[in-house]
Amino acid sequence: MIRRFKNCLSLSALLLLFTFASLPAKAQTITKAPEFTHSDAASWINSKPLTLADLKGKVVLLDIWTFGCWNCYRSFPWMNDMERRLEGKGFTVIGVHTPEFSHEHDRNKVIAKAKEFKLKHPIMMDNDFSYWNALNNKYWPTYYLIDKQGNLRARFFGETHKGDKRARQIEASIEYLLAE
Repeated sequence: MIRRFKNCLSLSALLLLFTFASLPAKAQTITKAPEFTHSDAASWINSKPLTLADLKGKVVLLDIWTFGCWNCYRSFPWMNDMERRLEGKGFTVIGVHTPEFSHEHDRNKVIAKAKEFKLKHPIMMDNDFSYWNALNNKYWPTYYLIDKQGNLRARFFGETHKGDKRARQIEASIEYLLAE
């Protein structure tokens, strides 16, 4: 747990070393996104359980977060704004709540935080880290872009704010994938 906590807190220092995934890149490696690892209704908030097939034809932003991570909290206003701006354009956000601490496994607390931060998109609770591990993820927050065919196309790390460099990169990548 301490290692994961340090990952969240020290994320800013690591961003300069680890951020990648500028689209468009024709030589970019394309891999299939892993299927969601939780299919029971209790593991999903704001939605019935979803599969990648349910999202085919849409560009998906996966938001890997946990409710104890301030970097995640600070990114929600940008994400909510972007979600509103792209509504009806073939874009969706799927949250993946992967808890850092044991108290973050509580579904009711995740629901309360989703309401507090006005997160209306589907959220999969990944209490066993199975999706985190399938993505080989290491940080909160991390954003993955999935194209209309279900391929992972980009990954971005760290706190993001409207208009900052990372937000512009992510949004340009989404627009590129929407136009494909």
